[in-house]
Amino acid sequence: MSFTLARFILTSGISTQAGSTARNHGSLLLTPRARKFTTTAIPLAQKSSEELLVVVGGGAAGVFGAIRAKTLAPNLKVVVIEKGKPLSKVKISGGGRCNVTNGHCTDNLILAEHYPRGHKELRGSFFYTHGPVDTMSWFSDHGAKLKIEDDGRVFPVSNSSSSIIDCLMSEATRLGVSLQTGKAVTTASATSGGKFLIKIEKRTINYVEYVEADYLLIASGSSQQGYSLAAQLGHAIVDPVPSLFTFKIEDSQLAELSGVTFPKVKAKLKLDNVQSNIPQLTQVGPMLVTHWGFSGPVVLRLSAWGARNLFSSGYKGMLVVDFTPDLHIEDVKSILNKHKHQFVKQKAVNSCPSEFGLVKRFWKYMLDREGLSEDMLWASVSNNSLISVASLLKHCKFKVTGKGQFKDEFVTAGGVPLSEIVLNTMESKIHSRLYFAGEVLNVDGVTGGFNFQNAWSGGYIAGTSIGKLAINAYLQEGVL
Repeated sequence: MSFTLARFILTSGISTQAGSTARNHGSLLLTPRARKFTTTAIPLAQKSSEELLVVVGGGAAGVFGAIRAKTLAPNLKVVVIEKGKPLSKVKISGGGRCNVTNGHCTDNLILAEHYPRGHKELRGSFFYTHGPVDTMSWFSDHGAKLKIEDDGRVFPVSNSSSSIIDCLMSEATRLGVSLQTGKAVTTASATSGGKFLIKIEKRTINYVEYVEADYLLIASGSSQQGYSLAAQLGHAIVDPVPSLFTFKIEDSQLAELSGVTFPKVKAKLKLDNVQSNIPQLTQVGPMLVTHWGFSGPVVLRLSAWGARNLFSSGYKGMLVVDFTPDLHIEDVKSILNKHKHQFVKQKAVNSCPSEFGLVKRFWKYMLDREGLSEDMLWASVSNNSLISVASLLKHCKFKVTGKGQFKDEFVTAGGVPLSEIVLNTMESKIHSRLYFAGEVLNVDGVTGGFNFQNAWSGGYIAGTSIGKLAINAYLQEGVL
């Protein structure tokens, strides 16, 4: 196997006569346009046996995939193209700590259930090939020590995302992965020879570069760039919509309770356009009152599972919250009745049953909703009012009127359909040697480290597949 690979940098320069014929430079055909360019060919690969992998996107999936491919195939030239800062989402995630993965989901079938898009498809080889335990081992073995917190989230011991970034960048540098920033891949097409002709632009200056790659890994996250390239190469795109966001609630009194937290509630999201009962639209866990509505793990999980339906409904719906999920309604009534008789001379607003675990501000809010005045003593609270308060604690309704943005871990639902990808290799079913990994695919997880795990798994599998092909190609070249 022998080929000549050339890189072409086009910059503004001397004039070209109008109507001149197309010129063939190396293996690429460049046709002069109205703009005036000079064309310089610069060798990208010095050895005929050296193949090229171009990775679109310098995020978690792209960098991890590049590292894996280069680890397996040292003779493979690996170039990562990133238009912004590499690993930018890694830097800000988890409040700057980087929630690397989830350490409580070691069972791969249970792990897959944390992906609103992908929970069926990811039950197979995906996490068996590279799961959370593999991720934790990889980072620990490469110098980034990790810890598992009580809720299962995994962070670096340093509590700084810089530890993860430094680990990845150090390994990429050691292996010889080339990371080029400030550039964007704008077009891609398959050549008759089974390679990929890609166009790279640098927006800050008049710079265009054409590269012919043997392998192409698109790992561009939720940017339009990746969707555009996938579409150019014949893939369908599931329209991307927001996932993982907070709920705006129509309730002026609730806004005054900003900062109130609930360690455990049971919340159900009801949407007019959803006829069937979706189990995942009921979630249990912590919740937080914000100045615009609700946030916290329960709300974020509901937003992820209801992402597409919420989008189509204009982010309108009903949130039904059970503030005493571990108590049956009859137990709640009994507790209220007992409390009434024990504290007959106290104001109801100043005396909330400890079994409910509610802060005074929120207890007052609940009584206000039932029309009980601040001065009312427990002795004056009727049995009907007790029943109403119990019912409100178990089935409190809030009108959802819109969404907020969960800035640290904003993700999208949508992208390249998983049906168009071979998940045990991450290779395209449309073009051989074309791979995808990360959020560019129609995969998204709930909060808790699951989106990064998708990136690590997909990048690892794609990098492994590419690395093995490159090794075989190199060995065949040696034999020939």
